[in-house]
Amino acid sequence: MPRNKLSPLEAKIRKDISDKLKFYSRGMTQKELSEKTGIPVSTLSGYFARRSTPNIGAIEKLSEALNVNKSDIDPRLVKSVMPNNVIPITGMVKIPVLGEIACGDPILAEENIEEYIDEPVNYLPSGTCFYLRAKGNSMKPTIPNGAKVLIRQQPDVEDNEIAAVLMTDSNEATLKRIKRADGTMFLMPDNPEYSPILVNKDNPARILGKVVRMVIDF
Repeated sequence: MPRNKLSPLEAKIRKDISDKLKFYSRGMTQKELSEKTGIPVSTLSGYFARRSTPNIGAIEKLSEALNVNKSDIDPRLVKSVMPNNVIPITGMVKIPVLGEIACGDPILAEENIEEYIDEPVNYLPSGTCFYLRAKGNSMKPTIPNGAKVLIRQQPDVEDNEIAAVLMTDSNEATLKRIKRADGTMFLMPDNPEYSPILVNKDNPARILGKVVRMVIDF
């Protein structure tokens, strides 16, 4: 009996997971990954070759073995992760969507705001929030081009979290995963076709906030 044909979305999910596994397991054989996760090599090869989709249990084992977040492997989990500090009240609030951020102005200055999105208050983290629209493909498959990304304003994030970062010289905000080594901060793309960005005195940047979730309206 022939297998059911995958939908375009299911096929994309398999491709995204396969690409992320190949990226994060570089330098490790599938046999070694099998030994670290307890997942049979035959099953792993199905994930890598896009023949099958790992369930949440397998994603958890893989993320632990590769020392990454579950959403780093399965981009569907980005949308399902909600902050622990949601405000337990009802109602709606307008969250600004920022465009270009003017040098020296407060983040939420009127000239920086392109539009507003109505959000249920009980789905928002505490503190000040805003949206940025993702531009480009450097964070695919985790964050696709054009997605609106909800940011909680804060001056720092933990390593391996995705942050909105303002490149000081260009006044452009970018979404990147934060890595630190020997006191140096790197802005890491999730797309292996892009290179990390080194933050230093010649290429200054500051963290605007932490990525909470995203909205895809296209």
